[in-house]
Amino acid sequence: MVKKVKKDDAYLWDMLDATKTVSSMVGTTPYTDYEKNRQLQLAVERLVGIIGEAARNISKSFKKSHPEVQWDLIVAQRHVLAHDYGDIKQDKIWMLTQKHIPELIANLEKLIPPVPQEIN
Repeated sequence: MVKKVKKDDAYLWDMLDATKTVSSMVGTTPYTDYEKNRQLQLAVERLVGIIGEAARNISKSFKKSHPEVQWDLIVAQRHVLAHDYGDIKQDKIWMLTQKHIPELIANLEKLIPPVPQEIN
């Protein structure tokens, strides 16, 4: 079980890193600016995919013990980006960056263990 827990921690760190990167990249960018910036859209899509893939790999027991995170929706969004890319709606992705990413950051920060201190 220790091995799986360590993997969960790594995936949580990946999720937090990607969510914080999305947040810093998009920030308070108005939708009209986001809509015109294809580079930003593609970067956000990639990061949201990473978030979803990491969430998919979190153990079932961890997901079950933390229902405050919408694991299934996060993974479903990744599937849309990876498999139904023709159905991507940029207004929905932008809204995700404004509402759901900040909520996810707050939830993940509560779940991630502290970084171990180096032993001197």
